Amino acid sequence: MRNYILVILIMAIGLCRAQSTKPSAANLEKLDEYMAKLDSKGFSGTILIAHGDSILHADGYGYRNLEQKKSNTVTTIFGTGSLTKQFTAAAILKLEMQGKLLVQDKISKYFSKVPAALSGIEIHHLLTHSAGFPVAIGSDYDKISEEEYITKAFASAKHIEPGSEHEYSNVGYALLSIIIEKVSGENYETFLRENLFNPAGMKNTGYLLPNWDEQNIAYGYSKKKVWGKPNEKPWDSDGPYLHLKGNGGILSTVEDLFAWHLALLGDEILSKEAKSKYYGKHIEEAPGDPSYYGYGWVIIPTGGETDLITHNGGNGVFFADFWRLLEEELTIILMSNKANDFTVDLAVNVARILLN
Repeated sequence: MRNYILVILIMAIGLCRAQSTKPSAANLEKLDEYMAKLDSKGFSGTILIAHGDSILHADGYGYRNLEQKKSNTVTTIFGTGSLTKQFTAAAILKLEMQGKLLVQDKISKYFSKVPAALSGIEIHHLLTHSAGFPVAIGSDYDKISEEEYITKAFASAKHIEPGSEHEYSNVGYALLSIIIEKVSGENYETFLRENLFNPAGMKNTGYLLPNWDEQNIAYGYSKKKVWGKPNEKPWDSDGPYLHLKGNGGILSTVEDLFAWHLALLGDEILSKEAKSKYYGKHIEEAPGDPSYYGYGWVIIPTGGETDLITHNGGNGVFFADFWRLLEEELTIILMSNKANDFTVDLAVNVARILLN
């Protein structure tokens, strides 16, 4: 998910020397100046920055509806892309807490006709992108049945030793969404809503179930062209087809994601044992790369006692980035409906301003 250059930039910030230190007034002023410059360059999105449970900066920039000049605000709803994976991973861990599965379970327990060469794959390997499945087997909005998707997924997998190498895979997370439905007996989004979103106080997160104000859902823009709203693309009756389900596509707001962050600080939704797996440094993202994949999160050591817990997501139009520095008590959440180069680099630049 992250390239090596970005990891080095993060480590160079010197986060380990800023433990539990609230950003200074001078740094917050520099942040305002930086965001004003981005605004003048055409940044379109919303950013929330917090220290502990106190929000230091939360504001919208640009437009959720350019044609009607409706501005982005902290309540604007964006596509989150692969931030969805942290919810899928949390749902699996919740089912484990409920005694309904184990992350060590072989996938053959949940799928019939698993090829012999794939028989060693565990749920753990799907969670860590180490099962040998490719990044995708179709486009996000292609219609496909569950049976056809599973067949194509198994046919596309590399025959590797499970856990031996990391290859980012939306396919693996789509398979996890199927497992969640099989084990829980509920629709994927319904299970997340009942077990994760509602307990965390997230009222504007999901595919179809939230009672959204449609005017707050951002249109995506690509090179000044209107791409449209994520939930108006071709979807099945219960949300995206499997090319997107479980691995992407969930909509949310910066406020809801901050509520999620706060909920994860406690043990009600996920126990301490579950979170040790959630944030575990299970596998290097690439050989020699100082970043690791946990369960739906990337874990990046910063050179000291603290780790950066992060993930981003996007489709070239919408972009979201989520940074959690638990020791420094710093949270950075950004969402955009007009992705570009400076949007992708925004979080690392914000962290540098606040902590240097």
